[in-house]
Amino acid sequence: MSEPLLIQRDAGITWLRFNRPERLNAIDAAMAIAFRDAVLALGDDAALRCVVLAGEGRAFMAGGDITAFGNPDAIATIMDPMHEALALLAALPVPVLASVQGAAAGGGMSIALAADLAIAADTAKFSLAYLRLGTSPDCGGSWNLARLVGLRRALGIALLEETLDAPAALAAGLLNKVVPAADLAEATAAMARKLAAGPREASGRTKLLLRAAAGRDLPTQLDAEKANFLACAGTADFAEGVSAFLGRRTPDFPGR
Repeated sequence: MSEPLLIQRDAGITWLRFNRPERLNAIDAAMAIAFRDAVLALGDDAALRCVVLAGEGRAFMAGGDITAFGNPDAIATIMDPMHEALALLAALPVPVLASVQGAAAGGGMSIALAADLAIAADTAKFSLAYLRLGTSPDCGGSWNLARLVGLRRALGIALLEETLDAPAALAAGLLNKVVPAADLAEATAAMARKLAAGPREASGRTKLLLRAAAGRDLPTQLDAEKANFLACAGTADFAEGVSAFLGRRTPDFPGR
């Protein structure tokens, strides 16, 4: 039996690949637990600079494995570890990039929305699809969709069961970049390398500031910005950034 999640580490980048291609990477309990455990381990990796979420085969993910949905207890064995993993990824102080090909439906779309950035093949399709099963979103789909596209647009996508192709998803603000399907792997790797080459502490703090901003008033956010700026100012990355700027050269951030 193949592993439900493939993990690859290279030069500060960790790839987490959903690996049930014969089921369009539909989430079962084994995959959910493997994903949660892999994300838990990321917090102990001091060399981590970027995480990439991807799917094996012709789809990113077709949502949850519907064959397990007949039993509410079985649903919880999938949903609980997935929700734990996604909350941990949101709090992780490095960028998380989703790389989407084929279908991103139901939980698959929710997971793509949960990443900090997303790149997709021009053939990708996005659909929440929860209403077709007579249920509501999970995996943060309702939280992230409204924040990315606004309430009215989010309600239309969810309640009218809209399917968005990659150009439409890009125009709506769900994606950062769309590339030809044949170029997705290399374009994803290039974006991940760019993220990994950045100043680790500053990138992580910027991510967390932006994610928290909607829940704060301006004075609170200004205080948080000051605290985070001063924390970054004590890092080797900051010293390198200032030195490179003054020396008119490209910085080479050490990542600390």
